[in-house]
Amino acid sequence: MKPIRSRILLTVLLLLFIGGCATPRITLVSGDSVPLREYTLEGTEKGKVVVIPVRGKIDDDPKLGLLQEKPSMLQEFVAQLRKAEADDQVRAVLLKIDSPGGSVTASDLIYHEIAEFKNRTDKKVVAALMNVAASGGYYMALAADHIIAHPTTITGSVGVVFLQPKVTGLMEKIGVGVDVSKSGKNKDMGSPFRSTTPDEKVMFQELTDRLANRFLNLVQQHRKLDKNAMAEVATARVYLADEALERRLIDQVGYLNEAVAKAKEIAGISPESKVVVYRRSEYPNDTVYNTRTSWQGGRAVSLVELDLPASLSDLQAGFYYLWPAAAGR
Repeated sequence: MKPIRSRILLTVLLLLFIGGCATPRITLVSGDSVPLREYTLEGTEKGKVVVIPVRGKIDDDPKLGLLQEKPSMLQEFVAQLRKAEADDQVRAVLLKIDSPGGSVTASDLIYHEIAEFKNRTDKKVVAALMNVAASGGYYMALAADHIIAHPTTITGSVGVVFLQPKVTGLMEKIGVGVDVSKSGKNKDMGSPFRSTTPDEKVMFQELTDRLANRFLNLVQQHRKLDKNAMAEVATARVYLADEALERRLIDQVGYLNEAVAKAKEIAGISPESKVVVYRRSEYPNDTVYNTRTSWQGGRAVSLVELDLPASLSDLQAGFYYLWPAAAGR
């Protein structure tokens, strides 16, 4: 990994200096070390709607940059939610969700944090579903008071996938084996170094089904689906926004400005109330569509912003509320 990072770093530096017309400024300190500050996007009246973006795979793992780690999605989300909770002028939170889901626990923690936020503050929460808000991305939206999806949103995928990488075939080809001493017959179940036994497959399926039932029970609790719709949703298929509306998975199909208006409406504040975001640096010409919290400006490059891309190959063995087709988002 170190040689790869070194080559990437040298390439970035070379490209910056080849540019020539302006002197590049390289920022080696992450903007994520700067406290979150509030910036107003629009509106002048009292009362605020805070827009919190949730983008990418849901997890509690720090993100890998070239020079240092960055906060996990869970940490970044909760930090913004806590800031909204501490401000009495904040009357509603708009979650802008673009996520295929992620780990079971991280998805559930975000759902729990939203639900507890509502219980403690009596502030309203609206979920705006963007490109993809599937599986864990939809799971977190269940805690909202109102769910609105963009006309082209892909949502649904209500279920669990258990990912279990195996290297047994490769090991056989290269003549490598692993000896294991264990304290119980199931101690190494799920090991990538051997095939899964029939009994172990049954146990893993039972765990998968129980976690899926938790998800389905939350859907029924919040969305009150009829029997036929619930049976179809349980297949874990995905839906376009209009299909999700027909099955009552969402409340409305619309655009982001309509989500902002709905948040103000259910919070009982003026249509001219402020719409704000939390960022670590100010963006010129900022809008509600921005998903970043820090910016270096001009020709500046923050090397730690060059995150390594996520994909299925990055996922560890485990249980996920995830739509695998969009796991690389």
